Amino acid sequence: MDESLKDLQDKIEYEFIDSGLLMKALTHPSCGLSYNYERLEFLGDAVLELVISDLLYKNNNDFNEGTLTQKRSEIVCAKSLAGVARGIGLGEYLYLGKGEEQSGGRGKQSILENAMEAMIGAIYLDGGFYAAQAAVGRLFFNAVKRAASAQHDSDYKSQLQEMVQRTVKQDIHYLVSRQEGPPHNTTFYVRLIIGPDVICEGVGSSKKEAEQNAAKYAIENFDRINK
Repeated sequence: MDESLKDLQDKIEYEFIDSGLLMKALTHPSCGLSYNYERLEFLGDAVLELVISDLLYKNNNDFNEGTLTQKRSEIVCAKSLAGVARGIGLGEYLYLGKGEEQSGGRGKQSILENAMEAMIGAIYLDGGFYAAQAAVGRLFFNAVKRAASAQHDSDYKSQLQEMVQRTVKQDIHYLVSRQEGPPHNTTFYVRLIIGPDVICEGVGSSKKEAEQNAAKYAIENFDRINK
C-alpha cells in the first residue's frame, strides 16, 4: 500500500482490511478509471445520516423532530463535510485527473464532501456498520458538539435551503401574498413554496422578516415536507 494511505488511516484511526476500497474512495471520476468514488459516496451518505441521526437522538432528549432534522442538516451539509475533510487533510490523498488537479480540485468543497462520504462508505463495506459508526463518531465529534450546543441560527432561509437540497431537492420560492397597513407600519404576508406546494405563510414587519418566519416554521415542521 502507498505509504501516504497508511498515514491517512492513522488519522482516521481505522485500518482497512481491503485497501482497494480506500483507494476507490479517494479516486475522482476525472481519472477516467473503471472505478471511482461515486457509488461509495451514495452508500456513505446514507450511513452518515443514520449515524448522525442516532447520535443526536440519543444525546438530545429535549430536541423535537424539527430541531433534530435541522441539526442533522447542519452537520451533514456540504460545508461541514468539507470542513471535516480539511481537518484530516483528505485533499492531499485524492487521485485526480490532470485537469481537475490543475483547477485546484484538492481544495474544492464539492470534491472534499464527496470523498468524505465515499470514505465512510468504504469503511462500512470494509468493517461493517459498527466500524463506520465509530469512525463517524470520531471524525464528526466536534461538528456534532457544535451543532447540538449552538443556539438557533437566525438565518432560517439558508438552513432550509440546505435541508431541501439534501432531501426533497425542490426549488424554493417566497411570494408576497399581501401587505396590510400604512407605509410606515406595514405587515407583510409571504408564502413559502417548495416545488409545486405552498408550505406555509410567514408574517413580519418586513418582507425579509416574513420570509425568515416562514422558513423557521418549515424547519420546525420539516417532517411534513420530507415525506
